[in-house]
Amino acid sequence: MDPELQRRAHAKAAELGLSFAEYVRRPVAHDLGEPRRNTDISLLFDLGASRGPTDIARNKDQMLGEAAWAEHVRKTAQPREPMPRC
Repeated sequence: MDPELQRRAHAKAAELGLSFAEYVRRPVAHDLGEPRRNTDISLLFDLGASRGPTDIARNKDQMLGEAAWAEHVRKTAQPREPMPRC
């Protein structure tokens, strides 16, 4: 960096209340963007808490029916007993 440019950069950093290093780091970081993080995919699993083992594939119709009934009751505000399970 030529001396005049460096002098002006130091003055601008001081005017902003920053160190010269921080003043220079900001546009470099902006230009480069955030580093890509290697996230462990296992973080996506076991997000929910279950009382016991579940089998969504086997129980999906029942679960959807219960969810639809709960939504219906919530929207109509008419509490009723759910339909008996098959």
